[in-house]
Order: sequence, then structure tokens, then C-alpha cells
Amino acid sequence: MDFKDDATIDSDSIDSSAGGPGRGGGGKIALGGGAGVVVLILALIFGINPGDILGTDDGSQAAPTSTTSSTCHTGADADRDPTCRWAAYATSINQYWGEEISGYTKARTKPFSSSISTACGSATAEVGPFYCSGDKLVYLDTSFLSQLLEQLGTETSTAAEAYVIAHEYGHHAQDLLGTMAKAHASGNQTGAHSPSVRLELQADCYAGAYLKWAADNPDDLIENVTSSDITKIVNAAKAVGDDHIQQQSSGRVNQDAWTHGSSKMRVYWTQKGFNATSLKSCDTFSTNNLGD
Repeated sequence: MDFKDDATIDSDSIDSSAGGPGRGGGGKIALGGGAGVVVLILALIFGINPGDILGTDDGSQAAPTSTTSSTCHTGADADRDPTCRWAAYATSINQYWGEEISGYTKARTKPFSSSISTACGSATAEVGPFYCSGDKLVYLDTSFLSQLLEQLGTETSTAAEAYVIAHEYGHHAQDLLGTMAKAHASGNQTGAHSPSVRLELQADCYAGAYLKWAADNPDDLIENVTSSDITKIVNAAKAVGDDHIQQQSSGRVNQDAWTHGSSKMRVYWTQKGFNATSLKSCDTFSTNNLGD
């Protein structure tokens, strides 16, 4: 997967301010990577309220990162400076959703290091990439994301990164469409067919739909999405399945504790999105077939 040299990067797609927005609680954290699942699994095993981990602000601030959006203007800059790729992903994904949702409001990506204060509370890098509905930001520790993918047994690549970030922007779309609020109103249930799992699988489907759009769109910033890239994307989807993470963290699989879906389910919905002709195909809330 490459970036078009002459394509424009939206520098405003990155929030490069030094600190978080202060004490929060005004939104929900949507966990979409892998470590967030680990946090919730451990919370369920040991009887801890995940809100105690994610929902209170201890005053921590974002440490400076090497991402400087002011130097990221074109795809050529992303090839020259790897830190520009985060702005490139955000630019491309926002363009996609701008075509899909009338009156779409862009989300921004907020790179940070170690820990950060958000409108949803405080979080550390170990939570993994996440979307906060309170400030409409996608947060990620860029160094930890690479470590996370490797620890979960998949290859770090631009394709895998794009899948993870597109999943988080899928949560932003759910937020704008009201899907997230409805799922959260159903309670914090867990299990293979829970509202939480359906929300995450839909975000996977949205990520697949975006990647197909990027592969086919000659005007997009991203180009040359190859069959090898698709394999890496599928492997990333497998790596962040609840069953795979549970097996790695505890040596056993407990479907009742699932919050994101199994590897098989996540691959199924990512591929379903990639093959979809419309976003109606990503309706995980009106089907009993979740790919398990």
C-alpha cells in the first residue's frame, strides 16, 4: 500500500497539541484495537469495573510526539517521513465518510505517548487505539500500536495500521449515526452476540468498506492496495479477535466475556465490508449470523 506523491494531506486531521482536553466524562471510549480487549477481559476476570480503569482523569497529559502535522502536506511527505502516515490515513478515511454520510463532521487523530487525558477520562497506551465520542478524537500511541500488532502475532504494515485506524473512524461514523448511543443504551453486556460485539463487528465491516473504496478510488490519497495488503489486513483482524487474545493472555477462551468478537467473526465482517456494495451490508444489529 502506497501514498500518491501529489495527493494532499489534510494537516488539520491531526491534533498535535501537547495536552489532552482536561477532565472529562462527557463521552464513551470505544475500544477497537487489541489491548483494550485485554483490559476488559482482565476486568471481567478479576471483578474490576472497566470504568475504574478508563473513566477517571488523573491529570495526565499527552507527551510530545514526533508527529508534526505542519510538515505533512502531500503523499510524498508520508513517504519521506513515516510519522506523516497517521495524517494520511485520517485524510483518506474522512474523505470516504464525507461521501457516505450527509453533513459528515470530520474526526481527528490524536497521537500520544504513554498516557493522556481525554474528554472520556484518562487512558494509557496499553488501552490500544480508541475513539472518544466526547471530543471526536481517535487516540493512539503510535509506538505501542506497532508493538501491539507484533505481540498479537501479526505483521506491522501500513495496511494493518490503516485497518486499525479505519476501525476507529468506523466508531466515529457510528457515533454520528446514533448507532453507538443505541448500543450503549442496551447496557454493557458481553458475549458473542452482545451489543458490544455487534458494534465492534460493524466497525470492522466499515473498515473493510473503506479499504475497498481506497483500493478502487483513483483520486484517493492511498493507492496500490495489493492482495498482499489484503492478507495483512485479514491477519490483523484475526490477531485482535477476543478468542485469540484470551488464549494468549489466559490460555483459555470464554465466549461470555467477549466484547469484540472472535477472530473468525472479525475476519468475516472485515471481508463482508470489503465486498459490500452499500453500508446496509454492515448492519450487524439485524442479523443472527455474525460469522461464528
